[in-house]
Amino acid sequence: MAIKILICDDQSLFREALRTLLSAFPDLEVVGEASNGEEALRSTLTLSPDIVLMDLRMPIMDGVEATRRLNQLGLMTRVIVLTTFDDDETVFEGLRAGAVGYLLKDVSSEKLVEAIKAAHAGEYFLLPSITAKVVSEFSKISRP
Repeated sequence: MAIKILICDDQSLFREALRTLLSAFPDLEVVGEASNGEEALRSTLTLSPDIVLMDLRMPIMDGVEATRRLNQLGLMTRVIVLTTFDDDETVFEGLRAGAVGYLLKDVSSEKLVEAIKAAHAGEYFLLPSITAKVVSEFSKISRP
């Protein structure tokens, strides 16, 4: 059975390109698209995707808030952030909201598919540059 994916990004050309790319993989199925976080919430409730590929900076409702709300609903859907922003604050906001993966839009198609499959299997997936930020921040937390 194919992994069902919802693409959420405010740039229609990027959504189209991503849909075309993912359609080349027989075990992946793009079941819908959303142009903002509000649409992502509605579409997730309607389409029940396994994975949401979520941009963070969008109009109406950003991806951080949409990710937070999706996680509060207790659905089985898992969110992977797919964005151009890798500053510390944005990374930590996305992960705190409940994303299980954090990728930059310049990621290879192989890594994207690897992240989707890992998230679907219940795993977390971070690029090495993002992992370094998380470990650095975690090491700053003082021990009791």
